[in-house]
Amino acid sequence: MMKKIVVLSGAGMSAESGIQTFRDADGLWEGHDVIEVATPEGFRKDPALVLEFYNQRRKQLKTVRANNGHLALVDLEKKFEVTVITQNVDDLHERAGSTKVIHLHGELRKVRSTKNPSSIKYWEEDCNVGDLCENGHQLRPHIVWFGEAVPKMEEATYYTAEADIIIIIGTSMQVYPAAGLVGLAKNNVPIYYIDPNPKTNYELEQAGNLTVIPQKAGIGVRELVNELMQKKY
Repeated sequence: MMKKIVVLSGAGMSAESGIQTFRDADGLWEGHDVIEVATPEGFRKDPALVLEFYNQRRKQLKTVRANNGHLALVDLEKKFEVTVITQNVDDLHERAGSTKVIHLHGELRKVRSTKNPSSIKYWEEDCNVGDLCENGHQLRPHIVWFGEAVPKMEEATYYTAEADIIIIIGTSMQVYPAAGLVGLAKNNVPIYYIDPNPKTNYELEQAGNLTVIPQKAGIGVRELVNELMQKKY
């Protein structure tokens, strides 16, 4: 039976592809306060501003490519059962070829009804005020904003608890509930943490089998994948 690997990826995974990290040191995202563009309150206050913000993010997504880190993870599927659990809203894991990706914080290339969260559509172009779902309600970005529940958390919890190996890539491990996933791992599961500026949290500090790889994703992921592919399990 194939060993199960869970990959937990964050903003650093996509940064090498040229995607802006979620929040700069000054607390702004592309010049906007996150309260304006990443909360239900911001959307109620100025839906046109919020929609245009994500329209620009969607356009940017069309200009970037999966990087070596994304591509390296795909090779793991030749030997392991791999589930990618990402905090990123881009589709670079899928474009690289990963076949099982769980998006905790939503997806840029989807929109949903403001009244029916399960009414989700793929959306490639701009989404504007007046774009409605089939029942006549305004569409919004399919993004989990601050203060909203994380619908995929239960699924992510299941796969993390079943994992034989966990790989953490490009995340500060400070944003909950995602940061708490590693605490659900089975005892003594090998955990590899790849980040040029790794920061631990309580769950990581309790891990008994942690290997820190202080590299960018494009280098560190490929090195680890090569190592794992050569090991006998």
